[in-house]
Amino acid sequence: MIAILGRINELSRKQHAEGLNEQEKKEQAELRKEYIQQIRGQVHDMLLGVSIIDDNGYDVTPKKLAADKAILLRDERQTDSLTY
Repeated sequence: MIAILGRINELSRKQHAEGLNEQEKKEQAELRKEYIQQIRGQVHDMLLGVSIIDDNGYDVTPKKLAADKAILLRDERQTDSLTY
């Protein structure tokens, strides 16, 4: 679970119950932004493990995703070669 989710929920409950001061509103906005970035990162990481194959058995993975996978694979190979 994402660590900041508890604080986001706490601020949300307070917002509905009594309202937030300016500092809390700013904190809430920053936490929500960070949360969205973490979720996007998780989705991106999950998609890096996906390949799309059509009915004829051809890989039709979108070019952007295939490029990201190639970068990840290259980075992993460089990291592996540094550990030896």
